[in-house]
Amino acid sequence: MEIPEALLNRLAKANHVAVLTGAGVSAESGIKTFRDPDGLWAQFNPAELASVDGFMSNPEIVWSWYQHRVEVVNNAKPNPGHYAIAEMQKLFPKLTLITQNVDRLHHRAGSDKVIELHGNIVENHCFDCKEPFHGETNLPDKQLPVCPRCGGRIRPSVVWFGEMLPVGALEAAEEAAYTCDVFFSVGTSAEVYPAANLPVVAKRAGAYVVEVNPNITVLSSYVDAKLPAPSGEALPILLEEFRKYQKFYDDLL
Repeated sequence: MEIPEALLNRLAKANHVAVLTGAGVSAESGIKTFRDPDGLWAQFNPAELASVDGFMSNPEIVWSWYQHRVEVVNNAKPNPGHYAIAEMQKLFPKLTLITQNVDRLHHRAGSDKVIELHGNIVENHCFDCKEPFHGETNLPDKQLPVCPRCGGRIRPSVVWFGEMLPVGALEAAEEAAYTCDVFFSVGTSAEVYPAANLPVVAKRAGAYVVEVNPNITVLSSYVDAKLPAPSGEALPILLEEFRKYQKFYDDLL
């Protein structure tokens, strides 16, 4: 895969790089999305499993399903795309990592200060008082953990359909889009808002926008460069080429 020289040049001059990752990055680690025909959500209605109404109507089913998802996540491992993004944090004066994924694989690959737009599946909190819950969650069938503070039901700390994104996370993501020099959209369909608007915000603010995705998306015709491959293939190649590019110009100085 050829890396555009214009991209390497912009990266060499960049003070701030922003990276937005989506479900495609997790899929490379075996965590299927609900859009996949045989994915985790295929046999269920997402509205019944990932919404307040669904939780209130069928808390046992929702909780059991999320415990299954936690098991899937715990058995997954970061892939080369995750590790490449973690490495990118060392190469630029500032890198902001924004993810729509809830699996914490970026953290496990070594990235820090990750902006989690949709929360995460690893942590839990009380549905009523919002207090973080650190107790036992692997209980016998049809038993739900309860909050030791108020007795409320415990829920996963993910953003469900119909819920607002964490205000602080969204504000930080939008600020990164406004101020970055290069913006990467990696493994995302660019269809879920407000995250899908971040590359547009970055482009309008003057950033060089790059899409890393083997598929054509609604964003593909809008970006400055497209790397048409999965993140685990494209990003390691990009880093290798970028290091060569840096060394070449350093040797000239």
